[in-house]
Amino acid sequence: MSLCLIQTNRIVSAVFRGCVCECPSHNSVINLPKHTQAPPPSPKHTLTLESRTDEPRCKDKLNSLAISVMNMWPGVKLRVTEGWDEDGHHSEDSLHYEGRAVDITTSDRDRNKYAMLARLAVEAGFDWVYYESKAHIHCSVKSEHSVAAKTGGCFPGDALVSLSDGGTKRMSDVVPGDMVLSSSSSDGLGPLTYSPVLSFIDRQPDANKTFYVIHAGGASITLTAAHLVFVSDCTNLSLRTVFASDVKPGQCVVTSANSSETKASVVTAVTERRSRGLYAPLTRHGSIVVDRVLASCYAALNRPRLAHWVLAPLRLLHSLFPPPQAQSGGLHWYPRALQWLGTYLLPEGHFHPLGIEV
Repeated sequence: MSLCLIQTNRIVSAVFRGCVCECPSHNSVINLPKHTQAPPPSPKHTLTLESRTDEPRCKDKLNSLAISVMNMWPGVKLRVTEGWDEDGHHSEDSLHYEGRAVDITTSDRDRNKYAMLARLAVEAGFDWVYYESKAHIHCSVKSEHSVAAKTGGCFPGDALVSLSDGGTKRMSDVVPGDMVLSSSSSDGLGPLTYSPVLSFIDRQPDANKTFYVIHAGGASITLTAAHLVFVSDCTNLSLRTVFASDVKPGQCVVTSANSSETKASVVTAVTERRSRGLYAPLTRHGSIVVDRVLASCYAALNRPRLAHWVLAPLRLLHSLFPPPQAQSGGLHWYPRALQWLGTYLLPEGHFHPLGIEV
C-alpha cells in the first residue's frame, strides 16, 4: 500500500486507495473522492473532483492537523493510511466511502505519540476521533451540508476596520453603532464614507477557521471562502463581486490609502491561514473597508444587490431603534431565514458551496 505523507516543506504526490494527495510548499492538501451511495463503490463509480462536495471539510481539518504535527514534532509528518475506500474493506455505512474519514498515524509510527495525535486531531476540528486499533487513529467529519460545516462569509477577530475618529479597531471589538469606513454604495462604486454598523450577520468569537488572505498593493485582507470581495480586470473601473476563494493573482481589488481616496491594486498572491473568530458586520451601505481593502458585507450568494435589497427591512429596523450592544453568537435569525428561502428559490449555482447553513 502506498502512503501519503503530509508535509509542508516540499511538494509530494502519492496515491493510496483512490486518495490523491498534494502537499504544496506551505500548506498541505488532501483530496478525498466522495461516493454518494452507502455500498462500497467500484473504481468506475469514482466521482470527479468537480462533483465532490464532502471532501473540503475533511481536507481543511487535515491541513490544520498536518501543521500541528509539524509544530509538535519537528521532522515528523502526518501519515494517512486510509482515506477513501474502493475495495469494500469497511462496514456498509462507513464514512470512508464518502471521503469524510481518514485513518492516521505519525510518519515514525511511534505509538507513544498517538494520544497527543488524537488530541491534535480534536483541536484541528475533526468531529469524531477515536482509537480504532492500536495501529492508527480514526478521524471523521460531519457532512458538508451540516450546520457545523458551514462558515458563511466572515472576517477574523484580528482584522482591522477604520473608524470615523481616525483610529482603527479590531473586528472582535466592533459593536453596533461604530462608524466604519465603507463605500457609499453596496456595489463598491461609490466614494468612501463612514457607515454605521447596524448588526452582525454572523458572529462566532470562539470559532477557529481557515481563511483566505488576499495580498495586493501592500495591503492584505483576510476573509472566509464564501465572502464577497470587489475585483476588476485592472483595465477599467468596472467592478464585480467574486467569492474570496475565486480571487486570482493578476486581478485588482480596491484599496484605500486614506478615508477619501481609493485605487485599484493588483493581487500578488492568495494564501491561506488559520485564525480565530468569525465576524460579519452589516453596515448601512452594505460594504466595508477591512485592512485597507474594500469588501462587501455579504456572502454565500453572489448577488450583492439582491442581498442588499432583501436586508432592507433589517436596516430599517435598526434605523428606527437603538442598536443593541450585544448579539448572541451564530448566524443572525433574519439572514438565516433568507438563506433557507433562497436555496429553494434561486439556482444552486448562485451559492458558494461552503456558505449556506441548512
